[in-house]
Amino acid sequence: MGGRGKAGGVKLARTPAEAEAHAVAILGMTIKGIVVRKVLVTEAADIARELYFGAVLDRANRGVTFMASAAGGIDIEEVATTTPEKIVRATVDPTYGFAEYQARDLAFAIGLEGAAIREFVTIARSLYTVVIDTDATLCEINPLAILPDGHLRALDAKLSVDDNALFRHPDLEEMRDLEEEDPLERRAREEGINFVRLDGNIGCIVNGAGLAMATMDAVKLAGASPANFMDVAGGARAERVAAALRIILSDANVRAVLFNIFGGITRCDEVARGLLAARDEVGVRVPLVVRLVGTNEEEGRRMLHDAGIEAFTAMNDAAAAAVRVARILG
Repeated sequence: MGGRGKAGGVKLARTPAEAEAHAVAILGMTIKGIVVRKVLVTEAADIARELYFGAVLDRANRGVTFMASAAGGIDIEEVATTTPEKIVRATVDPTYGFAEYQARDLAFAIGLEGAAIREFVTIARSLYTVVIDTDATLCEINPLAILPDGHLRALDAKLSVDDNALFRHPDLEEMRDLEEEDPLERRAREEGINFVRLDGNIGCIVNGAGLAMATMDAVKLAGASPANFMDVAGGARAERVAAALRIILSDANVRAVLFNIFGGITRCDEVARGLLAARDEVGVRVPLVVRLVGTNEEEGRRMLHDAGIEAFTAMNDAAAAAVRVARILG
């Protein structure tokens, strides 16, 4: 998490008593919406100059891109916004992997000399290895300090790992702090549901990630914003649908719930049966709009019609209906 220094979350202590006093003051602080529950105590360093060095998963360039700047420290976000030319970049070709000349080019660009250049190359190689080995989307060192003797030292670092790759890294999974995650996303993961909370008011329950993305686009096209991305995967049985409804209805912003189900392996009549059972179990407080196509869709649509729920066949029509009833509720 960035911004700790400016928010008063980084303090220098010269005695154990002073360290304790700072820790008491920091614990319980809220920094960027996150409550501080732990304090890291580490050795202070004498800094001659601060640099920034990071590596990010660069999807646009299809590789890992190094970023370095001579203007490191707590104001790096401002540097990126106001003077982006001060940040130099180099993208590693995944076919060939890390090349030392790229690190040397970056070192020259940020003004390093002599032994510091060799140390920078070593750090760059290690940084690239960390990104690849941990499936990281971001790994940054800020500051990368130049000490009075000219040597480099990484004084602070941040690592962001792709959640979808955590099954390959049980050691990192154990470090996960669930208290800092969105409670609805945490509940969804426990239910085996793919869910990302957004800031709209149309709840979306969809079977299939691609269809879920298309559903979000349809909601935007209809003039509203989705409250979430949700993929209940291939199975849409009553217990799965009930869990999905409970999660979505826990969001006070939701004004309508849009079901977009394509019955391939999953039968539409089974989906309809699960939806109705879930509705009765959960106690739905907002309108439900359903788009149902695929295997046994006529039977599924009939079941919903008998229960007072219209089932659309066109996705855009269903999205427009969900937006319309959401607006009626305000």
